[in-house]
Amino acid sequence: MALSLVVLVLWSLLFAPKPPQKQPQAPEKQTETPADQVRPGLEQAPEPLAPTLFEAAEGQKVVVETPLYRAIFNSQGGVLLRFELKNYKQSIAENSPPVDLIGGNSLSKGPMGLLLNGQATWRKGEWAAPGNNLELQTGQTGSLKFTGKAGGVQIVRTLSFHADGYLIEEDTRLLNTTEGTLPGRIGYTLAAASLSAEDDRYNLTRISYLNAEGVDDEDDKEDLGKGILRQKGIQWGGIQSNYFLTALAPETGDIAFKAKYEDDVYRAAMEKQGGELPPGVERAVSCAYYLGPILEDRLEGTPNHLSEAVTYGWFDIISKPLLKGLNFFYRYTGRNYGVAIILLTVAIKIVFWPLSQKSYRSMSKMKKIQPLMAKIREEHKADRQKMNQEMMRLYKTYKVNPAGGCLPIALQIPVFFGLYQALLGAIELRHAPFISHLPFTDMIWLADLSAKDPYYVTPLIMGASMFLQQKMTPSPGDPTQAKVMLFMPIIFTFLFLNFPSGLVVYWLVNNILSIAQQWLMIRKA
Repeated sequence: MALSLVVLVLWSLLFAPKPPQKQPQAPEKQTETPADQVRPGLEQAPEPLAPTLFEAAEGQKVVVETPLYRAIFNSQGGVLLRFELKNYKQSIAENSPPVDLIGGNSLSKGPMGLLLNGQATWRKGEWAAPGNNLELQTGQTGSLKFTGKAGGVQIVRTLSFHADGYLIEEDTRLLNTTEGTLPGRIGYTLAAASLSAEDDRYNLTRISYLNAEGVDDEDDKEDLGKGILRQKGIQWGGIQSNYFLTALAPETGDIAFKAKYEDDVYRAAMEKQGGELPPGVERAVSCAYYLGPILEDRLEGTPNHLSEAVTYGWFDIISKPLLKGLNFFYRYTGRNYGVAIILLTVAIKIVFWPLSQKSYRSMSKMKKIQPLMAKIREEHKADRQKMNQEMMRLYKTYKVNPAGGCLPIALQIPVFFGLYQALLGAIELRHAPFISHLPFTDMIWLADLSAKDPYYVTPLIMGASMFLQQKMTPSPGDPTQAKVMLFMPIIFTFLFLNFPSGLVVYWLVNNILSIAQQWLMIRKA
């Protein structure tokens, strides 16, 4: 470690490239946009805004149709009313409606609404009649424009949509039509009802955001009811579950992130601080929205590091490769994730086969010297120190490592937790069937690997396999420890009763393979 540190330090001093000099950051422009200036993300700069008269109209619905989703907006401020994901249903029922990432209760909170100096423009402003609906085919892009006026400021919101993705980009332009200087603090909002079932303990709806330390989240409703405020280094923020994400990613700057759980609705807002609007001067800002499934390929390349929403906690570095392995097997198993889980379990077992062999051999040696260990405990039960000395001498004489059976197993624990996190959070398993009906019946069984086994068949078989495995394993020398180990199958069975069935299938197959390996070891011995 010391040598590695020396190499790193010397390399950084002698060979590392010098960082480029930072150019002085220009203040935000408050002048009219020249006609030939091209802003980032636009092929051609729009014409500068000019004060215009428009006829205010009542809010009307505007529909955006793509192969991936159906979005319904209200022309009164461009508020989002519904966002239906066409490829994801609310349940496994045949006629189940598509998942709506907004929900009826959240409409009053103005999802995708615009805040101007803390005021809700969809309530305080006047907005023109909407344009036509938008329908996009594969490969196409298109946009909607919402025009309004609030507090003496003319507002033009241009939303750009992509048929092949879930990212929505907004270009917001403001023009002060008064004779005095106005503040120009802009905020973007999101609101959603719960994105997961209320009784789902393993899939909680939460507020998430990315700051300098990484992705952080809060799922405690009591704490969220008090509200949270973050003001430093926020890249994006929003509402998510294990499977779905609605997020805001404004252009960088002095951003404040606010979130709250209120009236059974999760609310999030990101507000760009500062900025003034002198008379007749235009200001342009931008924001990106992501509303869709948490899929690595869909989030790749999105702004403000939105791709970091794909995270599996402490074991992220293990979970992601395992999930890629699962998808690899899925492509070659007739599109069945249950079979893919079995093959992945077999592959993991093959990788750890030598370690398991070493563990079983060590436990077998320990079993052989148990009578001698019991004799030492009896002779020196009054002198703990002498007992330990004699035990160490016994291990040395028979070349037995008491930790030899534990260390190989300990090395496998991170892989188990990594796969646990991957299977728990992978949207690929949502509504993915394994064995849809109980054999020879029409009773729906493992039709959704992200849900529990409705009849508890797999957890009970898993518990029985664990008990058999425990009986085949050489018992530890300590009688108390042996009794505790016999309780483990019962404890694990109760733990796994409500686990997603995909996890239970993994653990059951792993137990069966372990039993087979132990049987081979016993037969060989």
